[in-house]
Amino acid sequence: MIDVHRHLWPDRLVEALRSRTAPPCLRNGTLVLVDGEWEVDPAAYGLDRCLADLERDGIDLAVISCPPTLGIELLPAEESEPLLAAYHEGALEAVAASEGRLRAFAIGGPHEGFVGASLGAATLLELDRVASVLDELERSGSVLFVHPGPSDSPPAAPPWWTPVVAYTAQMQAAYASWLSTGVDRWPELRVLFAILAGGAPIQLERLRSRGFDVRRALGATLYLDAASYGRLALELCLATYGGKALVFGSDAPVLDAKPTLEAVRGFGQAVTDAICTDNPTELLS
Repeated sequence: MIDVHRHLWPDRLVEALRSRTAPPCLRNGTLVLVDGEWEVDPAAYGLDRCLADLERDGIDLAVISCPPTLGIELLPAEESEPLLAAYHEGALEAVAASEGRLRAFAIGGPHEGFVGASLGAATLLELDRVASVLDELERSGSVLFVHPGPSDSPPAAPPWWTPVVAYTAQMQAAYASWLSTGVDRWPELRVLFAILAGGAPIQLERLRSRGFDVRRALGATLYLDAASYGRLALELCLATYGGKALVFGSDAPVLDAKPTLEAVRGFGQAVTDAICTDNPTELLS
């Protein structure tokens, strides 16, 4: 079983974040970002906890990443480069120490030793600006992982607003942009959209009503991870995409992997094999 969406902060990155005074930074147990502050336990994002959770959940392999929500790649180069180096060096150390249990996405572009790279969802709204990154990912047979990035939420928004409203809106926009022009421009690039691309299958009927050929959304290079969703959303995905496209992602340790994993397993062994093994194996091949 494979988890394609799991976050890990190497010790090098944690120390680099603690050394900063401006977002993104760690102040004691508080993660300070440009769009808010959250109480976190850095140990929950460490290698030991990650491997223990994989064992608990019966996951054989996980693909780790550093979430674009930290906003590292949006910083000026003199600020971003130490953080990027801390993550990339630490992630490769974690992969090496995991005895085959981990692989990793780089931040912002291809790097040697990584299976692909993560980009913030808003990046896909201006594809020309990242064309060289996408060209190299496609040329090298790597994976593009599209993940929510920093968001602008209303000042009085409840705590759930950013992950439920802002993040899904970002992902829907990124998915629509990719269907509009990206899928033709980079036809061989395998693209993994986090959190079901913000509810991609819900939008296909509306797209069809506006004249869009929804077969463009059913190509073999597009994948959706199931992180945070349950049986109802997965039923819609299975009805829309059949046994293809859907892969298991947990978003751990931000979220507990168990609810989504239990929902997947509730569909039986054949569906579990497709979502947790066969499809992610194709994605990472």
